[in-house]
Amino acid sequence: MMNSNGMSRRLVLRGAVLRGGLLLGGAALGLAGCSNAIGQDAPSRLDARVDATRDFLLRSYPNVAPMVRNAKGVLYMPLMTEAGFGVGGAYGQGALRINDVTVDYYSATQASVGFQIGAQQYAHVLIFQTDAALADFRKAPGWVAEAGAYYALPAGGVSMGTDTITSQQPVVAMIFGQSGLMAGASIAGTKYTRIIPSTF
Repeated sequence: MMNSNGMSRRLVLRGAVLRGGLLLGGAALGLAGCSNAIGQDAPSRLDARVDATRDFLLRSYPNVAPMVRNAKGVLYMPLMTEAGFGVGGAYGQGALRINDVTVDYYSATQASVGFQIGAQQYAHVLIFQTDAALADFRKAPGWVAEAGAYYALPAGGVSMGTDTITSQQPVVAMIFGQSGLMAGASIAGTKYTRIIPSTF
C-alpha cells in the first residue's frame, strides 16, 4: 500500500512527463509548420515574387528578352539576402520555369569566409540555353555553381543576348540589385536545392 508521500511524488512525476511530452510535441509541430508552410499559400506568394522579378528583368533589360524567350528554362531567384561579419552567407527561394510555367521551386544558399561586414539584397536569374544544361541542373540533388562557369552580363559594352560570349554559354547568370546589374557579383559556390516553398 502506497503512503501519501509516495503517491504525491508519483503524481508530480507523471505531471512532469506529460508537460514534457506536450512541450516536445508543440516544438515538433512548430518545426513542421516552418518547414512546409502548412496553412500558408507560400507557392503562390513565391510565384508572385517571381513574376515581379521577370517583369523587372524584361522591362529594365529588353535586349535579354530573346534569350529568355528561347531558353530551355529560367531559374528566377527574386530575393537573395546576404549578410556577414567575418563569416557570412546568403539565402533565397525561387522558381524554375519552362515556357514561363513553374515546374519546381528551389532554394539557393551561399557561404563565404573572410573579412566582410554589412548586408545586401539582390536578385539573380539563371538562363539555361541547352537541354543538357537544364537536365544536369534538374537531376542534381544539390547543384553547385562553379567559379568561372557562367558569364555574368556586364552593365555596358555589349548588346545583351546577342554578343558572342553570351550565346556560347550553356548557362547565363544575371545578378542585379536596386541600382542595376551587379557586374562584380558572383554566384560561385551557390548551392541550389529543390524545395517545398516556405515563408522566411
